Amino acid sequence: MDELKATFEAGTPIEAEVAEVVKGGLVVDVGVRGFIPASLVERHFVEDFSDYKGQTVTLKIVELDAEENKLILSRRAILDEEADEKKKQVLENLTIGNTVKGTVQRLTDFGAFVDVGGVDGLVHISQMAHHRVESPGEIVKEGEEIEVKILAVDADKERISLSIKDTLPGPWTTIEGQFQPGDVIDGQVKRLVSFGAFVEVAPGVEGLVHISQIANRHIGTPGEVLEEGQAVQAKILDISPSEQRISLSIRELEEKQTSDHKVQREYEAPEEDHSGFSLGDMIGDQLKKYRND
Repeated sequence: MDELKATFEAGTPIEAEVAEVVKGGLVVDVGVRGFIPASLVERHFVEDFSDYKGQTVTLKIVELDAEENKLILSRRAILDEEADEKKKQVLENLTIGNTVKGTVQRLTDFGAFVDVGGVDGLVHISQMAHHRVESPGEIVKEGEEIEVKILAVDADKERISLSIKDTLPGPWTTIEGQFQPGDVIDGQVKRLVSFGAFVEVAPGVEGLVHISQIANRHIGTPGEVLEEGQAVQAKILDISPSEQRISLSIRELEEKQTSDHKVQREYEAPEEDHSGFSLGDMIGDQLKKYRND
């Protein structure tokens, strides 16, 4: 007991062979009978402990009462220390800006926790894709292996910020060459601002319809004509993927539609006889001549 007490006070690990598997845990013999509660055997839940009998395990003394000859040990304490040391090493070796592989551990409303070398980092929902994501499950699933970029590491708080979005080609890169000035494209109004409306024309790509290009009449605010979420058609006035800029016009399409409608009405209207005589006049004259004859 004196030796065990010294070991307990120093926090020194000891090794022991599992002698018995009993209800609620394991029994070892270290000169005195010692007990390892089931909750202190592993870091995870174990249903059947029969395989542990005869194994030599490393333990820490967590409770010692010499008078009652009571000895409680923990294998989990050793495993927790090993995990903490591994986590420390991983945190020290992670480099901001590097891309690493990880496994999705769990999903939450605000993002996904990803295991990168034994340490969980968070991919916030805003870092999952270039377009707006409503739920992390749209992008990843638990158990999936993915690539992530390391945005930030806080070793003291053991926090890692990760990004999936930064490992993907930018949306402005993917649209290069797809759109040209003069093209008419479908889009959705994403945001209204005092000077116009931002319209999403491809995932993660928004163009600006200046307030002067929204309607073929004067308007005070974009909200007089448009609302967020509205589907619209717009004409590309100018596009520069390198500057991540697209200028759009809804007004020009309205003006074209108005012009086309006017031309159609003129085309469908009866032709006028600019000589001053109608068809009825000519027939009437012929009838009069016939009667006179």
